[in-house]
Amino acid sequence: MSLSETTLKVGKRGEIYTTRRIRERTGLAPGGMVVARVEEKALILRPKPTAISLLKEPRANTKPISPEELSGLRRELAKRLETR
Repeated sequence: MSLSETTLKVGKRGEIYTTRRIRERTGLAPGGMVVARVEEKALILRPKPTAISLLKEPRANTKPISPEELSGLRRELAKRLETR
């Protein structure tokens, strides 16, 4: 079985137990949060980003920004964190 298709155990209370390899490849950490989505009968989980992880994302625009642009970026970041 490849990493793209791995059998996982579901506990008595519905807990899904992952493997270390899956956690390392996806960036899941103990105590972290995930976002779950159901598409037809498929459960899709992805790590919920933190403010730090979003700030580490590469940006195409690296020129200095104005205070107004910074405020807009902060609002956008807060919105992205709420929806993830």
